Amino acid sequence: MPGENSQGDPRERPVGELLKELSNQTSTLVRKELELAKAEMAEKGKQAGLGAGMFGGAGIVGLLALGSLTACLIAALDTGMELWLAALIVTVVYGAIAGVLALVGKQKTQEAIPPAPEQAIDSTKEDVQWAKTQAKSAKR
Repeated sequence: MPGENSQGDPRERPVGELLKELSNQTSTLVRKELELAKAEMAEKGKQAGLGAGMFGGAGIVGLLALGSLTACLIAALDTGMELWLAALIVTVVYGAIAGVLALVGKQKTQEAIPPAPEQAIDSTKEDVQWAKTQAKSAKR
């Protein structure tokens, strides 16, 4: 933060005063960076919320389209068989599709467990071990 120092050449000031000013400037800088990060995340959150709303609307319209397709399939099958049998066939096909999707979804969910950032944890453990090694070698 150049220009805030009104006491002249920093080389002529006491070290304690310079360290205090550095500490204050660092605190201010960190605080301002956090405020910027919060503002940026709030803006991204608004955009994500809008996108999620659009996905929700698409899901509702897609569900309506599936209902129309179901009626169409039943009507098409009704030309060659009883109406109840056509509806039963469409229901069984949808049930089979739902079963396959459920099994695949269960498998994918189990692959994601545990939901911990394993690479980050391993990396942090390595960093801690490295720091311990450096501390031990510095004592010698």
